[in-house]
Amino acid sequence: MRKQFLRRKLCAVVAICCFVFFFTSFKSMYFGELEVVGAGDRFTEVNLEEQMMEQPVDPNRRRVEALNVGHLDANLNYSARTDIATQTPWKAPIMWEGMFDGEVYDKAHREANSSVALTVFAIGRYMEAYLKAFMISAEKHFMIGLPVTYYIFTDTPEEVPTFKLGPERSMKVLYTPHHPRWQDISMMRMKTISRIIESEISYRFPYVYCLDVDSVFEDRFGSEALGESVALMHSYFYKLPKEEFSYDRNPKSKAYMETGDYYYHAAVFGGTWRNVKAVVDSCYNGIMGDKKNNVEALWHDESHLNKYFWLHKPSKVLSPEYYWDAISLKTRPEIKKARMIWAEKRYDVLRKQTYSRRGKTSKA
Repeated sequence: MRKQFLRRKLCAVVAICCFVFFFTSFKSMYFGELEVVGAGDRFTEVNLEEQMMEQPVDPNRRRVEALNVGHLDANLNYSARTDIATQTPWKAPIMWEGMFDGEVYDKAHREANSSVALTVFAIGRYMEAYLKAFMISAEKHFMIGLPVTYYIFTDTPEEVPTFKLGPERSMKVLYTPHHPRWQDISMMRMKTISRIIESEISYRFPYVYCLDVDSVFEDRFGSEALGESVALMHSYFYKLPKEEFSYDRNPKSKAYMETGDYYYHAAVFGGTWRNVKAVVDSCYNGIMGDKKNNVEALWHDESHLNKYFWLHKPSKVLSPEYYWDAISLKTRPEIKKARMIWAEKRYDVLRKQTYSRRGKTSKA
């Protein structure tokens, strides 16, 4: 009788172990590394370099580097557009329709084995409101012909739908916590991006792009947009005098600027993983420095991003074609192609009441 009892108990233990093993394997395959890669519910000051030094290093892993394809930009047709500036004062190209041959860029980047990691944050109701349109349109227009992995950061990974992806394109879903204010979500993504670059992206992808989820691709957003360090002209400010740029004018903020070159939009930035990590680390350190002094920059992470690109000039600037507000600004003669546009605000979804994991009813 005792032997029979022990046999049943052993079978039960084995069954439980098998269930745990298969459940963990399934979760790992579907969601990727389902770990907290963002900040906690409270802001904590973290030295990113010290944090990464504490992680064990595999001596066999090698970081990837982008091959030099800078000669492509040297062959741009800068005189193709006479209605707008096509170069910065430091001779970086400003990418407009008519200046480049997309097939030439695609061929060179395929030969260089270029690949791209795209990070996007779909937190709270932004998942329901925007992710589907973002992903479907990206599969039609973003870096077509190159290997791409979408890194989707969300507080509800189990709600991410399945998307049909093209060849050499994949999706990885990672958990990151929700913050009460959208400003905090936007700012703390800088730390999250830095950590995923350090732990994974730098070993797999030479290029990284960071985009806002409330965006829809409308036309080619291709390999001509790749470069060492890439910033985007804000569609609201590209025709205004510098005095009207909304830099942070508070001398107490780490983002303080008296003047600058352009006003850049934090919804789109990219480059090699080394340069993108430098951008997000600088922004994160500036944000945390401000928090120490009870200061918050005027436009949050965007203010810090503008400060960074003022001190460290981007090697390529994207024109407002690459993120155009077609709702408010509609059309302008110099915008020949709106490659990616601002998504229409889905207030019907964003203002829904939702039940949070803490058990409180709140708005997303």
